Amino acid sequence: MLRISYADTSEGQKWILSGRLSGAWVEELRSFWLQARERDPQARAVVDLREVTFIDESGVNLLAEMHGHGTEFLVAGVENKHVLDTLGTTDSACLGTQKRPTKQMQCRSHFDGLTEGR
Repeated sequence: MLRISYADTSEGQKWILSGRLSGAWVEELRSFWLQARERDPQARAVVDLREVTFIDESGVNLLAEMHGHGTEFLVAGVENKHVLDTLGTTDSACLGTQKRPTKQMQCRSHFDGLTEGR
């Protein structure tokens, strides 16, 4: 099951996903995303994946499609971060990795300094 919350704000369009991005839910999200983008294709688009627990191959393909159209992502967890890394997302497409409500940070910043001094 996937819960999709959506908000149109002055900062752009934002989707908050909770649960499993898989199966029929992928097409539901794609349809909803395309409708919103058609209404305002120039708006900033942000997808919050911090509460997503699983992403299947069709979900990864949808995220790649979204990324190709300039969508930015909020992520948490090693698995979801890895999925975005495989898509070739840059730090500018990946807004943060912290759970709410802490301050957002760049995707790679939580790894900074881990290998220093080796």
